[in-house]
Amino acid sequence: MLLNGYDWAVIVGFFVLLALIPTLASLKSRGTAGDFFNSGHSMPWWLIGFSMVAATTATDSANFFTQVIRTDGMSGNWIMWAFILTGLLTVFVYAKLWVKSGVSTDIEFYELRYSGKPATVLRAVRTLYLGVIFNVLVLGNVILAAIKIGVVLFGIAPSTILLITVVASIVYTFFGGIRGVIWTDFCLFLVIMAGAVAAMVYGLRLPEVGGIAGIVGNPETAKRLSIMPDFGSWDTLLVVFVIPLAVQWWNVWKAGSEPGGGGYIVQRMLTAKSDNHALCGTLFFNILNWVVRPWPWYIVGLCSVIVYPDLASIQAAFPKVDPSLIQGDMAYPAMLTKVPHLWLGVVAASMMGALFSTVAAHLNLGSAYLVNDFWKRFVRPNAADRELIWVGRASMLFLLLLACWLAPHLRSAKAAFDLMLLIGAGSGSVFLLRWFWMRINAWTELTGMGVSLVVALVLQFGFPGLKPWQRMLVTIAVTSASWLVVTFLTRPTDPDVAARFQSAVRANGRDVGRGVLLTAIAAFTVYDLMYAVGAWIYGWTLKASVATLLALAASAGVYALMRGGQARTGSAVAPRPSQRKETEAPCKA
Repeated sequence: MLLNGYDWAVIVGFFVLLALIPTLASLKSRGTAGDFFNSGHSMPWWLIGFSMVAATTATDSANFFTQVIRTDGMSGNWIMWAFILTGLLTVFVYAKLWVKSGVSTDIEFYELRYSGKPATVLRAVRTLYLGVIFNVLVLGNVILAAIKIGVVLFGIAPSTILLITVVASIVYTFFGGIRGVIWTDFCLFLVIMAGAVAAMVYGLRLPEVGGIAGIVGNPETAKRLSIMPDFGSWDTLLVVFVIPLAVQWWNVWKAGSEPGGGGYIVQRMLTAKSDNHALCGTLFFNILNWVVRPWPWYIVGLCSVIVYPDLASIQAAFPKVDPSLIQGDMAYPAMLTKVPHLWLGVVAASMMGALFSTVAAHLNLGSAYLVNDFWKRFVRPNAADRELIWVGRASMLFLLLLACWLAPHLRSAKAAFDLMLLIGAGSGSVFLLRWFWMRINAWTELTGMGVSLVVALVLQFGFPGLKPWQRMLVTIAVTSASWLVVTFLTRPTDPDVAARFQSAVRANGRDVGRGVLLTAIAAFTVYDLMYAVGAWIYGWTLKASVATLLALAASAGVYALMRGGQARTGSAVAPRPSQRKETEAPCKA
């Protein structure tokens, strides 16, 4: 076993923290279902932002980026970077709409927006589809990454890792509800970043790496440094740049980056004190998520190219590890073994933090769906709060056990990611348009969800010769054509229901236009800041300075536009009983 007493002391302290915060949060709970699932709408923007980024940071995150860098270089990450546009559009257009809607979960939205039995069927199907099937798939992928890290760092059997995951996750999620989850997320993100930075520092110190100069000067890593893809290779350009930016970001549904917002991102928006706190928290999340969080992982991924140039070298270094687990994503946990003791304990705790934060996010979200949108809606409409809370806890345990069963059957972070993108292809545009185009109805969404799932599975398993981007384009084309045809062949939403919905969210063209402008400027800012951080790390002083100045100027423009809009409109939604009216400058605590 690689860990010594110092490392275990750090890990024990981590588990004490993991148990303490939800316990303290439970003491503040009023014992109501609303407090358990949405914190009584009491969360400030900065805490929401930290919780969102912790929930997004899973054990497979670093593994995924490492595998991409080893295969396609830094530019291969455009498959993820394209979702920056998705996230910022959610910030400036959709965040306030979600809070104005007054729903408890994003699935409750369906019976607010649509009418009749189709709306009811959609809510029920979507609850089981997202709350169980998709949630378990995401959790299984996260737990798979934990298994790969555990067998390398701890030298223990996958079954033991699964048992630890179950016990710790129950402690994390059962007692404090969403309030405990959000406060624990804040602490876990700090632990996650400490471990990531430690892994980066000690990876760079390896003699065979030779620091940043060694990465920049090594032919194998130097050719992987560019953020932009090779424009001389059309195949590469199409896969990693054109399709993600032209199609994927707005037309592919992905957990955590849903077009228009959804899942645990919306769940945390709905815990906010106000619409302004929801907006600012989501903006803060996007900055942390793309500018701050991933750079230590990128550097470790580049170091791994030098230390473990191929899969055979990883297998040779860890001969006792099951060969079926040796994929490109195993290079990151392999690099963690180079960290010295004590700091190795911090790194191990950070990996556990990444695991538990994401597991908690999906367990809490899945249980909220199953309680609010299934149990309370269809089984026991008059259930007391105590019953709802216990049904929520039982749902968490069910989802966790199912995910633990699935995890060993998956292969790699990248393979699972590609499948999840494919399943969501073609339906993203519906989520963007449904707030404004009233012709869209419940049948539209049912068609988009069902067709994309069937086509994705047929292409994935029936046509193995197709490339991932070919499968995605076919799925998008078939799904989009299907839901458009169904939209015009079926009856629209009842006019009274549509009118009530429009009155509730009060979306208008001026706000949307201004939101799109802010999205464009903010996207430039985030991409530029992301590049600036990398340029500073690589020692490209002139490029880094220019990029930083441009980012500061664009940031000032974003802030001025946000403040100007706040001054003209004031609070965009009536304050809840527990909150004061928002009149201060945007994102002021």
